[in-house]
Amino acid sequence: MRQENSKLQKLVVILGPTAAGKTSWSLQLAQHFGGEIISADSRQVFKKMNIGTAKVPGEWKWNGLRRTYLVEDIAHHLIDFLDPGKSFTLTQFRDLAVKYIKLVHKQNHIPLLVGGTGLYIQSVVDNYIIPKVPPNKKLRKSLEEKSLKDLHDLLKKMDPDAAKVIDAKNKRRLVRALEVCIFTGKPFSKQKLKGEQLFNVLLIGIDVPREILYQRIDLRVDNMIEEGLVQEIKSLIKQKYSWELPSMNGVGYKELRSFIENRGTLEESIEMLKKNTRRLARKQMTWFRKDTQIEWVTTYEQAKNRIEEFLK
Repeated sequence: MRQENSKLQKLVVILGPTAAGKTSWSLQLAQHFGGEIISADSRQVFKKMNIGTAKVPGEWKWNGLRRTYLVEDIAHHLIDFLDPGKSFTLTQFRDLAVKYIKLVHKQNHIPLLVGGTGLYIQSVVDNYIIPKVPPNKKLRKSLEEKSLKDLHDLLKKMDPDAAKVIDAKNKRRLVRALEVCIFTGKPFSKQKLKGEQLFNVLLIGIDVPREILYQRIDLRVDNMIEEGLVQEIKSLIKQKYSWELPSMNGVGYKELRSFIENRGTLEESIEMLKKNTRRLARKQMTWFRKDTQIEWVTTYEQAKNRIEEFLK
């Protein structure tokens, strides 16, 4: 159980499913409270991937001694900095997020951790201590040759708890879990230990009725196509970024593959993207609903008032 600890530095978390309105709320809140935003989005870390990740348009500027991604003069961290050919682990995210939260405090600003990647948020809030197991190319290659079913069956034997929560269709996560099990000799699910609480945290969840959320998702996908999502993906393929990369294998990119490779129509790809984004939103909500300390609000005013109370 996380404790209210007045001696710890304060951290405001704004979370919710995709298309809930986190971006616009967090910008308004950062302007109102003198805050900086630390992004907790596993896809917006990548450069060159703007439309498919619904990244808020900003620009890199020198801000003191550091180059910072600024949106409407609000500093954003952990966004638009990583080459799509590289991988980014949970440990890397946790370590960098903690570093930026402390830096924001040093500037006498309020850190806002904002996003929809539940595991990222939890790794900071609960201070996960994750064993550093570097990727092993040889082992990964042999595991990647196996079918999804074989990988999932193997994980069920080695770590039944992890097999229950890891998406059986997500090869990358299945391979990583098995890799950690094999190298440490311990179940992957038992290795995310909680360390000492680092921050006094307020978790604010944006609650949007499902029908409205689905309408927003459909509209967002239509806008992405209009803004040039197909061209963005073609440009990435031209730059030799493979479909097998974690960055290219996420929702927003993989759905367009059949159209780009002339194996299906654009309409089919759009429908698939809408369907997969709705499924992603449901999975995010299932994750968040497990955390009883999230305070769910339906309006921006409610969020603002609650944060005001917390920061007093």
